[in-house]
Amino acid sequence: MVVRRLNHAVLYVRDLAASVDFYTATLGFEIAMEIPGRAAFLRARGTANDHDLGLFSVPDGKLPHGSYVGLYHLAWEVGTLAELAAVRDRLTARNALVGASDHRVSKSLYAKDPSGIEFEVMWRVPAEAWAAETAHGSMIGPLDLDAEIARWGDRVTGAAAGSVT
Repeated sequence: MVVRRLNHAVLYVRDLAASVDFYTATLGFEIAMEIPGRAAFLRARGTANDHDLGLFSVPDGKLPHGSYVGLYHLAWEVGTLAELAAVRDRLTARNALVGASDHRVSKSLYAKDPSGIEFEVMWRVPAEAWAAETAHGSMIGPLDLDAEIARWGDRVTGAAAGSVT
């Protein structure tokens, strides 16, 4: 897999409001979307990403999926859906693939390494299509990668296209 860039990081946090305040007031992130009390998706100024940092609250001190406060996952961006399909096949062969999601603005695979550390490999929908994609309602659904390949073909996006816009 050719990693084009780190697209975003997601953290589990103890105090969502305090974390949002820290990242916005201290580092200048802007709130792209917020699920009150549960999650916030932040963007860096001038970014072309739909989010650069995701923050998920650890409810009542109970950690989801046996994880811990800190890193939930990193997302590596690939340039084409064909690359994403090749990664899917290799992850499946190693029994590492744990999920696949259509986030409308990205198509994502989730996997775990031998230590159980989760990561995401994703392809960005062309930025000019984001508004139309997000008009479909829910921002997350099951990924039909073969249907997305039929739809988008071998379109190169993001950093692989020489841009993040």
